[in-house]
Amino acid sequence: MSQPSADAQYLAFIHKLIVQFTFAIQQQLPFIADDCDDQHLQFLQRLEALPKHQGLHYAEEGQALMCQSIAAYPHLTPLLPRDLLWHFGGDCLHFMPDEEIERFQRLEEQRYDAEQAGQEFDYEGERARAFGLH
Repeated sequence: MSQPSADAQYLAFIHKLIVQFTFAIQQQLPFIADDCDDQHLQFLQRLEALPKHQGLHYAEEGQALMCQSIAAYPHLTPLLPRDLLWHFGGDCLHFMPDEEIERFQRLEEQRYDAEQAGQEFDYEGERARAFGLH
């Protein structure tokens, strides 16, 4: 059985982060309030459905949801993985300092180079190394 491509591994990691972020914010206000209004519930539903989207809709929806999470729920921003801001790009990059963007860019280039060379690439391991998480 062949190994999943570096791209497939990366996307699986991103989807895992979306699921973890969704779960984390479901445990916070306003989402745990008994009187949580429809606007908040719709936001959660859109976030839960995000990993199932594909193509342009996925990118647009992801960018909108990440930006909305920061604008509408600033108290939840510490729960938002920075990788998601990088992944969806566009307006999300306004919430990232230049140094962080540069690190993600280098990581992206390493992943691309490995993919082009047909080599395995451990995104999570390289990410931890790039951000000093080891």
